[in-house]
Amino acid sequence: MTKERKKHAVYTLVVQVGRKSGDGLPKDATGGALMIYAAGVDEAEAVRETVAILKQADLAPLDVTGYGTLADREALGHDIEPEERALMQRALDENSVVVAQMTPFYGDENHD
Repeated sequence: MTKERKKHAVYTLVVQVGRKSGDGLPKDATGGALMIYAAGVDEAEAVRETVAILKQADLAPLDVTGYGTLADREALGHDIEPEERALMQRALDENSVVVAQMTPFYGDENHD
């Protein structure tokens, strides 16, 4: 009896990170945000994998906001550029986490 493998999807995540020694953020940044495409059988798995990888990379994840799959985002009317679609496909093909963009925060802009 073979176990059927669940189909993976790619989830769009925005992760806010704090400061940690060796994080690679600019010296005067107070933290940052990363736009990530992560493969997983569900969004919870994609978030767990992303947080684990970011911690291994000496980043300090503080908060993760999920924006769903490509289909979810299309249903919401998001305009998704070909370059973004290509990064999503890469995450799916490689069953990986792809950091598409990193934006450092300065001053109090990462506080509510």
